[in-house]
Amino acid sequence: MLDICLLGTGGMMPMPERFLTALLARVNGRMVLIDCGEGTQVTMKMLGWGFKNIDVICFTHFHADHISGLPGLLLTIGNAGRTEPLTLVGPAGMPVIVEGLRRIAPELPFEIVYLELQKDVVSPLQFDEFEISFTPADHMVRCYAYRIDVRRKGKFDPKRAEALGLPRNLWGQLQKQGNVLYEGKEYTQSMVMGAERPGASVAYCTDSRPVDRIATLAKGVQLLICEGMYGEEEKKPKALENKHMLFSEAARLAKQAEAEALWLTHFSPALHEPEEFLHMATDIFPNTELGEDRKCTTLYFPKEG
Repeated sequence: MLDICLLGTGGMMPMPERFLTALLARVNGRMVLIDCGEGTQVTMKMLGWGFKNIDVICFTHFHADHISGLPGLLLTIGNAGRTEPLTLVGPAGMPVIVEGLRRIAPELPFEIVYLELQKDVVSPLQFDEFEISFTPADHMVRCYAYRIDVRRKGKFDPKRAEALGLPRNLWGQLQKQGNVLYEGKEYTQSMVMGAERPGASVAYCTDSRPVDRIATLAKGVQLLICEGMYGEEEKKPKALENKHMLFSEAARLAKQAEAEALWLTHFSPALHEPEEFLHMATDIFPNTELGEDRKCTTLYFPKEG
């Protein structure tokens, strides 16, 4: 299963009751954070999931409302006792930007590993149980949308193990260790496991126009968390100018992606009552909800059969 928390729902600037948009994903106690605007560590502290076990921080882009909270968070992670390397993932040019921010957080008890995304690289990234995919968004600067999958292995197939002549007393060892040696031959899990089963999945997109490649990235996800900067259809010219989305556009993107559910986020500071415009999305994609600060859910593996 995959725990998800939308830490904040604001765009551009934090508000008294709305922190800046960031997403926290957790599997077996390990965590991935996407974006880190001003105040992210405050809302994380209110959530209570801790800081030490954040292994990866992904950035959609480098506008201040998505990265300005990083120096303080790095210090807090260090104060929580982390000594293992921390991986930062984001658009090209990330080391220069992060090292600039780190002038006020120069001493950390852990190494920072940079992984810069390139447009011609499309292979998913693997971090323990997290598989992170990405695609370029359509914003004013280079920006990425992300998808997190927790893959699920197939079931052990006793008939395949028997057909290989592998003794029963080695079956458990093979499942735990991934390979065993028997009579001079190596046997691997792939020889005795069935097809991969459906896992848990979430996609996250902010600061973009609704482009087909984002729908492709989010195809079939259990949850799409997508920006809805503006609720009113009258704001379409502004959305086009600044390369953001309306509620209705996010809903069409979720429908195109065949997502199971949609959470709207990254609301404009001028959008004080987003619930007034929720119907603009639900009329198109009924299973739409408004994001709220620290709104959480658990995405379970789909039931078989």
